Amino acid sequence: MGQTIIEKIISKHAGKPVIKNEIAIVSVDGVMASDTTAPLAIKAFREMGGKKVWDSDKAFLVIDHASPAPNERIANLHSMMRDFANEQGIKLYDVGEGICHQLMVENGHVKPGQLFLGADSHTCTYGALGAFATGVGSTDLAGTMLTGKTWLKVPATIKIIFEGRFPQGTSAKDLILHVVGMVGIEGATYKAVEFTGPALEDLSLSSRMTIANMTIEMGGKAGFVDTTGLELPYSFEDIKPDADAVYEKVITVDVSALQPTVAVPHSPDNVAPIQDVVGTPIHQAFIGSCTNGRLEDLHAAAEILKGKKIHEQVRFIIGPASQEVFNEALSDGTVEILSKAGVKFIPSGCGPCVGTHQGIPGKGENVISATNRNFQGRMGNRDSQIYLGSPATVALSALHGKITDPSTLHKEEILI
Repeated sequence: MGQTIIEKIISKHAGKPVIKNEIAIVSVDGVMASDTTAPLAIKAFREMGGKKVWDSDKAFLVIDHASPAPNERIANLHSMMRDFANEQGIKLYDVGEGICHQLMVENGHVKPGQLFLGADSHTCTYGALGAFATGVGSTDLAGTMLTGKTWLKVPATIKIIFEGRFPQGTSAKDLILHVVGMVGIEGATYKAVEFTGPALEDLSLSSRMTIANMTIEMGGKAGFVDTTGLELPYSFEDIKPDADAVYEKVITVDVSALQPTVAVPHSPDNVAPIQDVVGTPIHQAFIGSCTNGRLEDLHAAAEILKGKKIHEQVRFIIGPASQEVFNEALSDGTVEILSKAGVKFIPSGCGPCVGTHQGIPGKGENVISATNRNFQGRMGNRDSQIYLGSPATVALSALHGKITDPSTLHKEEILI
């Protein structure tokens, strides 16, 4: 019986061939925890008798979810993380350096074919690189920090093939929202999702990260984006499934028929063509997070807003995915364009997406956000309405003060 890509990666790290539903003990290539999960992981590590992490070069801590610290309690947890990192000699990314998933990819801590664990559900983002990456709880991560190993039930794989070409006004975010709506929020529970097909071959790493990132919004254990066409600053093995690999199901999507898509309150799978909600007034717009806070996302907004001003009733917040992203946007003039348009930048971190601070909406307010979740209360207020869309949708909606369809833009309207 042939193997899927995921089965091949897990087999390599288990030291023996495995197929779906088997339990495997695997070595890991790296672990990561953020300020929401690291304090519990450190506590569990101590309780397990841990004295030293198994490999100080493969463990990473990131302060990003409540960064800078919004209160004394969080500040003390951050101090705990700094102390542990200094004690163990492991890398800690501190306040404002970036969002954990961006930093792991940006700094080369995870690579194609590797097996990586993170104490955060969106660790599946690294599947954009052709890695097996999945989120675990703090206690599981603590055990792996101690031993360098973990156990996995090998997931079955759903294969999604993307045919055709992206229409004007659509992007990877519209595509993955469409897929989440089609599969459902529990439709891929404990399954790996393999994304492949000719429509993906020209996508940037950033767009691939957007797709892999939202695998968890279908319940997926891991996402894997076919590495065909992927450009990286180092050589890597392009892993392919066997011709006779067995899949849970195979889904084909005609990308040519894709429309700008939004998720409406209160679930990421509650999706609709943007035309269904065009004209909905908005009060706050946000571009950022591990889903859509990269340079190409800021460029998409700048192309729309150059020489214009956002609507007077809209607060438009951008949180770059990392300080490096911000620096690049500063160097190429993107920050100036957006600032002149009325955008307010916040330090790189998760803040508004998880509702910790730096952008909590008011009661009854509507938010258009290029993030990954719109559960009730997700952004910090249960009485607000969160719509998810692409960076282009967010920027154009901020410009007009209401949800607006980016496919209606004529090229001459965008000053590049």
